[in-house]
Amino acid sequence: MTKFVFVTGGVVSSLGKGIAAASLAAILESRGLKVTLLKLDPYINVDPGTMSPFQHGEVFVTEDGAETDLDLGHYERFITAKMRKVNNFTTGQIYESVIRKERRGEYLGKTVQVIPHITNEIQDYIYRGAEGFDVALVEIGGTVGDIESLPFLEAARQLSLRAGKNATAFIHLTLVPYIASAGELKTKPTQHSVQKLREIGIFPDALLCRADRRIPDDERSKISLFSNVQEEAVISVWDADTIYKIPQMLLDQGLDRIVCEKLGLSPAPADLSMWSKLVHTLENPKHNVTIGMVGKYVDLTESYKSLTEALRHAGIHTESQVNIEYLDSEEIETNGPQCLAKYDAILVPGGFGKRGVEGKIAAARFARENKIPYLGICLGMQVALIEYARHMAGLTKANSTEFDPDTEQPVVALINEWQNHDGKVERRDANSDLGGTMRLGAQTCDVKPGTLAAEIYGDKVTERHRHRYEANNHYLGRVEEAGLVVAARTPTESLCEIMELPREGSNSHPWYVGVQYHPEFQSTPRDGHPLFISFIKAALGHQQKAKA
Repeated sequence: MTKFVFVTGGVVSSLGKGIAAASLAAILESRGLKVTLLKLDPYINVDPGTMSPFQHGEVFVTEDGAETDLDLGHYERFITAKMRKVNNFTTGQIYESVIRKERRGEYLGKTVQVIPHITNEIQDYIYRGAEGFDVALVEIGGTVGDIESLPFLEAARQLSLRAGKNATAFIHLTLVPYIASAGELKTKPTQHSVQKLREIGIFPDALLCRADRRIPDDERSKISLFSNVQEEAVISVWDADTIYKIPQMLLDQGLDRIVCEKLGLSPAPADLSMWSKLVHTLENPKHNVTIGMVGKYVDLTESYKSLTEALRHAGIHTESQVNIEYLDSEEIETNGPQCLAKYDAILVPGGFGKRGVEGKIAAARFARENKIPYLGICLGMQVALIEYARHMAGLTKANSTEFDPDTEQPVVALINEWQNHDGKVERRDANSDLGGTMRLGAQTCDVKPGTLAAEIYGDKVTERHRHRYEANNHYLGRVEEAGLVVAARTPTESLCEIMELPREGSNSHPWYVGVQYHPEFQSTPRDGHPLFISFIKAALGHQQKAKA
């Protein structure tokens, strides 16, 4: 029978519930338990797919095509289990499901209410996501006291009764702020947050106290007294220079032991030697490279969370410190791309909309003409294709219909029909709902022999997608004739998945790759990702050549 650990947050948001939950999951997995994580989001949006990156941060995509909260990316980076659609759900999904049932008459004419119908639905979703695992860690989004998260908290309370003795544990993450003018850590916000949690019938078994420093024993004792939590279960979680130190931090304070005792589990001792090696490599790099990332959401780097982590993972596996400098594509559009000359490599990530696109196109051209390693992801591939079509294939008016619906040469366009990850044919047009017009999830295709892509991936590539627009096959042949190499296509629609420049000949480039998918979603600190590792190696090679 599955055991449940509910992780709640208090005082303020963005304290790191996702990292804390994933770190505990990593410890439990190292103890031989089969572990998964679920994220419950209290907003009414059906999923984060149509939410602004400035407000929500990155949208993570699972193999089965779900657009989810960015915390699911942390989950996959910390444990080996793959996340699925059932691992993340929102208030919007719950209400949508309940309303559909009511319309079908499944409630037999009863008055449909938050309790029990909404809370029962939440519990059913939790059980569905946890099925087949020894332990499911359930992160409840939002902050205790928010009206939006009350149904989720009530459902968790009810589930603890329903599941029986030794089946559930509750962990509460809260803030212990340091007041500089007083020179003190203040425990009162934590006291109030736990009090609020207890008012609704949830009594935490452990507190994770976030602070910018270690919390002294006196403060821990005070928190224990006023929160009715054992002092050993008041865990200090201070700011760390890398998130990959958090598992060891929690292990050293015995959080996994407290949780296992509450759940009646006696697994093998924890073994975090792999994490220790990763942290040691991170802290002792032999090389140093700087990547210029030309994006549209550079004021909120959470928008590129999986991408920045993938670059760091590649740094671990090449013994390199990877420095990332974020450049606003609108500024490059205005001031020109000369500022890119100092970088060891250039990366143009995904994005939506017209703003700043010409700056990204200029960055792609600068990298191509100056032989700087270039990686274009999703939109980054499309702008590289547009740039090459304009300046090398004679398609001077080349553009995407996303940016100019009336362009005379739509080398990138909205493809009307495609086959998704499970074989179902999807259709879309410019009037389709934004939440239903994407190519989403994992797709496998063959890689062209003899290409750089084949060196990186082998003969097949399976990656996750999140985009609406595609390279237009009507123009792709002409661009290929001008020297661009299409290294991989989808098997059914023949859509471009990977493009690159040849490494030999008049149009050669040492490392220039564009991919339509999002490889960052599959990178982990354990294994890295072959595309990013190759990219960082190319950056090191460019750096050495520049110094010679």
